[in-house]
Amino acid sequence: MKLQISSANVEKLVHAAAQTPDVEVCGLLVGNDGAVQDVVMTTNTAADPSRSFEIDPAALLRTHREARGGGMAVIGHWHSHPNGVPSPSARDAARALDNGQIWLIVAGGAVQGWIAQAADPMLMAGRFAAVTLVTD
Repeated sequence: MKLQISSANVEKLVHAAAQTPDVEVCGLLVGNDGAVQDVVMTTNTAADPSRSFEIDPAALLRTHREARGGGMAVIGHWHSHPNGVPSPSARDAARALDNGQIWLIVAGGAVQGWIAQAADPMLMAGRFAAVTLVTD
């Protein structure tokens, strides 16, 4: 699978992760038809943001509503990994749903794309297939 995302949005994600390197920062991806139109920054409401992320529920609902109003949808989310590895963790795999949502993981100055699938030992962390990011 390929996902179109502007280099400006990639830079926005890398910058956000670099600003708080000791915690996972997170947000939502808004777009349609395999293209990210906007990246939304949200608050990480996890009990331990240095080890996991939870997107603020109010921001999630608001972003879904605003996306629909603009003819788009929330197509996934993004988060950073303070450990510097932009690959899904076991914790990510445990929380992932096989729902077609995109996962962008930011770490070490890089952004990698993933899509959760049904459990399969051949996939990354047993749940994720790589998504090729296409930038302008």
